[in-house]
Amino acid sequence: MPVILLTTRIAAPAHICFDLSRSIDLHKISTAHTSEEAVAGVTSGLIKLHEQVTWQARHFGVRQRLTSKITDYHRPTFFADEMVRGAFQSFRHEHVFEEKDGHTIMQDRFSYTSPLGFLGHLANILFLKRYMAGLLLHRNQIIREFAESGRWREILPQV
Repeated sequence: MPVILLTTRIAAPAHICFDLSRSIDLHKISTAHTSEEAVAGVTSGLIKLHEQVTWQARHFGVRQRLTSKITDYHRPTFFADEMVRGAFQSFRHEHVFEEKDGHTIMQDRFSYTSPLGFLGHLANILFLKRYMAGLLLHRNQIIREFAESGRWREILPQV
């Protein structure tokens, strides 16, 4: 099972980073290049424990749908979302937030199982893990940009 681990340092409070990370609206901004849209479940605002969102996007030239659910939630330090339906056999994305020295250390642990057995394993080696890490890095850069610039006020309800 491939695992992607990322750490992002953000000059903003943990609760802002936490809420930006679960914002459907910010997710749409960070994935505009894949034409990602929330098409079912929670389609705007902040997603919460036990809620689901279905995303439709174009990856590798193919339109895909993926439904994920928030399965664990401890504001403002941790939440996890897991795939309910989609192209992967499974995935779990854990988000950890720790305030330290006036910054938030945001950690992602994205573990997944590709479909198609050996072919999925080969795809991981050749391109899939790198592609997924790139999507997460881009998303984290957008979270950092909004958190540090004060643009979070455009996205989040009064915090």
